[in-house]
Amino acid sequence: MKPFLLLATRAEDVPADEEYELFLRYTGLREDQLVRRRLEAEPLGRIDLDDWSGIFVGGGPFNASDPVEAKSAVQRRVEAEISGLLDEVIARDVPFFGACYGIGTVGAHEGAVIDGTYREPISVVEVTRTAAGAVDPLLAELPDTFAAFVGHKEAITVLPSSATLLVRGETCPVQMFRVGQNVYATQFHPELDVEGISTRIRAYAGHGYFAPGELDLTLDAVRRLPVTHTGTILAAFTRRYAR
Repeated sequence: MKPFLLLATRAEDVPADEEYELFLRYTGLREDQLVRRRLEAEPLGRIDLDDWSGIFVGGGPFNASDPVEAKSAVQRRVEAEISGLLDEVIARDVPFFGACYGIGTVGAHEGAVIDGTYREPISVVEVTRTAAGAVDPLLAELPDTFAAFVGHKEAITVLPSSATLLVRGETCPVQMFRVGQNVYATQFHPELDVEGISTRIRAYAGHGYFAPGELDLTLDAVRRLPVTHTGTILAAFTRRYAR
């Protein structure tokens, strides 16, 4: 089997390493089957898509809607590298799955309107499959409505015409979409469990996701509903595209 590639952007080692471990767990892949590249640490370099079964993009600290002048040199480089990669990924409809930050990369590439209108605090929310989502192979094992971890400063306000909406939310309308047949992105975090999101809450305290003094409230918020279904999306992606 050709390996899968995980593109990561977290500079903090603890949440970065835990993210990788969670992707391994929910995809069912071994370390030699899921190769991680930490883009915040080094340039991506040339990627031959024929070498990989598929590509994952994890979450991260970057916001696509930030003004260009507010973006660091690293963020600008990472955005340019992923956008260049998506040129070929989307043209060839290569298997790709972007989680949280991934929805901003694919959305920006396709011309979505991305802003802070539908930002969501770190919490658990219920999301719902659309008619298209109900027949999508990645969502076949999920109920029509399921709980998911969220926490983001920006979201898609207007979905591009090239995208098919698969999952919607009450407070954030675009929670998952597909471009072509094989390029997917989620606003929610399918790779997380409650321990993983708790690690991130502690790691990113002071980064503007919640107010000072709300750490305990935020930790409680991610325990208000059990999240039991979203990891199956990553497993379904891996089964479908492993080659």
